[in-house]
Amino acid sequence: MTHPLSCAVIGGGAWGTAIADRLVRNGHRVTIWAREQDVVEAINARHENPRFLPNVALAPGLTASSDIGVALRDAGLVVYAAPSHVLRAVVASCAGSIAPGAVLSVATKGIERETLALMTDVVAQEAIGHAVVAVSGPSFAAEVAQGQPTAVVAACASHDAAKLVQAAMSAAAFRVYTSDDVVGVELGGALKNVMAVATGILDGLGLGYNPRAALMTRGLAEMTRLGVSLGARAETFAGLAGLGDLVLTCTGALSRNRALGVAIGQGQSLDEALAGKDSVAEGVLNAQSAKALADRAGVEMPIIDATYRILFEGQAPREAVTELMARELRAERD
Repeated sequence: MTHPLSCAVIGGGAWGTAIADRLVRNGHRVTIWAREQDVVEAINARHENPRFLPNVALAPGLTASSDIGVALRDAGLVVYAAPSHVLRAVVASCAGSIAPGAVLSVATKGIERETLALMTDVVAQEAIGHAVVAVSGPSFAAEVAQGQPTAVVAACASHDAAKLVQAAMSAAAFRVYTSDDVVGVELGGALKNVMAVATGILDGLGLGYNPRAALMTRGLAEMTRLGVSLGARAETFAGLAGLGDLVLTCTGALSRNRALGVAIGQGQSLDEALAGKDSVAEGVLNAQSAKALADRAGVEMPIIDATYRILFEGQAPREAVTELMARELRAERD
């Protein structure tokens, strides 16, 4: 373990809470910022976050604040875990409070809808002059908080910054690898959410394991094709942030994105499937961003396109599946 750090975790959802808990158990001083006052009070008074991470006992040393400046004070490591659609506003609101020399880590997975920027780029644009490290991989927050063995990737052009995050977060049941392929790691984390929605739609239709395997495999091919066109390395998509996260999110019962797809496959509208949810299903937002990014790059992504049509253009899921199967025959590798 690295020497104890003063850390801030920005975002009191399930993933932010799980990371904050892991850092405290690794011996670091951690304050988590949450917008929701009930989350702050529950963490400080009862060492739990029943709204976003129920039935998990958090480390007693974790403190929470609704004042983002208080959370950031003297923090040498800042972890952003706010939803993708608010990340820029959150970082901009507090950039002046970040300590000089602090390393910034981004645990948010997504593509900004308005700019099509990756999450590390959003943070780097709003908090200038800091190394920014992407953290991604197959990691349900509840299982991380329960101490289930988990492996993720910390990616940054700065090897020293990636190593700092690796050392700060790694534990007996939480293994962190490093990478310098930030684009590949980030795109893997964002695009797999859309594939999970698509997989859930198949499951909601009552289809079997054959179509699920086909969709996941061809989905990975789409993810890799777009990533390589944007400068990522193909092998990154065969790793934890690509294949690993894709398998988890498309098959795991804890996946919010898959669950939303199941509801749509069973006949609910998007609004009905989203109603009453505290947590964000990033795959809905990323379906829009991924389609726009693929269109801009001139990359063919038929599964992304089909998911977009189902979510936003009202196409019937069975019709979309039929169209995918009727596409022109081709070689598997092209």
